[in-house]
Amino acid sequence: MRHPLVIAPSILAADFSRLGEEVRAVDQAGADWIHVDVMDGHFVPNISIGPGVVKALRPHTKKVLDVHLMIAPCDPYLEAFAKAGADIITVHVEAGPHVHRSLQAIRALGKKAGVTLNPGTSVDAIEPVVDLVDLILVMSVIPASAAKPSSRSPPKKVARLRALAAARPIDIEVDGGITPETAPAVVQAGANVLVAGSAVFKGGKPEAYRANIAAIRNAAALARGEAA
Repeated sequence: MRHPLVIAPSILAADFSRLGEEVRAVDQAGADWIHVDVMDGHFVPNISIGPGVVKALRPHTKKVLDVHLMIAPCDPYLEAFAKAGADIITVHVEAGPHVHRSLQAIRALGKKAGVTLNPGTSVDAIEPVVDLVDLILVMSVIPASAAKPSSRSPPKKVARLRALAAARPIDIEVDGGITPETAPAVVQAGANVLVAGSAVFKGGKPEAYRANIAAIRNAAALARGEAA
């Protein structure tokens, strides 16, 4: 099954002083999903946003809100993010000992469930839960890190995960360093959802966002053998 190509701008790179406006701008500029990074200052060094901000953003777009929880523990907050309007809730396999329970809880809340693995985490960690997920997110950088992504590791890991997913209806998402130059390698390996922050929001204006999203989409589509 060929999964649709999805461009998911990360609002972490947006202007937080006008976040609703920024979400509307990338929505209208061609974003397929809106990627929301949630950081707690514990599982990762930074602190970003909580369920209240997700709830505030929900009226600004009808696109999928793809909420990536970089928090531990995550279970106490799943219901709040679901009620806030998240469509997909993704948790880290490293965030606690009971990722099965977390994924089951997300599905019980009526949301799509995603699982994430950090660059240093083996694909083997995903295998026991592959039948519980709708999405697998591959981090090509350490979360909340300014380190440069590895140019070779993400495509290799994506290829292994795509093989593991087999015929299951699982989206494979890559986050970290996605640009028109890096997108082809990961989509050729089997990723279909591309998270881009600075590569989308550079330029600071809606017309720039439209051009940036189009450039990533065109590069990825060509790599998939599709019309740009």
